[in-house]
Amino acid sequence: MSTTKILYARTDAELGTFSVRPLDPFADAELLHGWVTHPKASFWMMQDATLADVEREYTRIAAHEHHQAFIGLHEGRPAFLMETYDPSELELVGLYDAQPGDVGMHFLVAPSEKPLHGFTRAVITTVMAAVFADPAAERVVVEPDVRNTAVHALNEAVGFVAERPVTKPEKEALLSFCTRGQFEAATGLTGASI
Repeated sequence: MSTTKILYARTDAELGTFSVRPLDPFADAELLHGWVTHPKASFWMMQDATLADVEREYTRIAAHEHHQAFIGLHEGRPAFLMETYDPSELELVGLYDAQPGDVGMHFLVAPSEKPLHGFTRAVITTVMAAVFADPAAERVVVEPDVRNTAVHALNEAVGFVAERPVTKPEKEALLSFCTRGQFEAATGLTGASI
């Protein structure tokens, strides 16, 4: 059974409680497999992954010193995946000048048969607030696929400013940054922890 330790929680005025817990690569593998192989997760680049591939990938992340993965909950039910990483060590090494306090971030909303209006925006807001709950986090760095216009709009809504495209081995990415102050100005929230 996966851990139920809640690391961060916030209440959205319209959609209820969102929280974040550690990911268990074994207990959560089947759940994640359904998410990352869903057609809506094409930019996650795991469409053809087997259950064993997913378990292996998240076991690798769990063991990595500079990469973490979390399960996000909505009203207590798994609803999104969140990853953080040190961009001076992974993903963006040599592609930009990393600063102390930079945190790389990825998120994936679980597929849903009954989408809720504003849900994905509430998820990214929760993810960002959870990152900024760590006082050492000063700026969030993202590198979504340049073609992923939906996520660019979401990023902008929570305070990200696009800097420039960067070429990564797996994609052409849009390097974007969001400082703590930009997030607070865009959302009215701070990263205050539970």
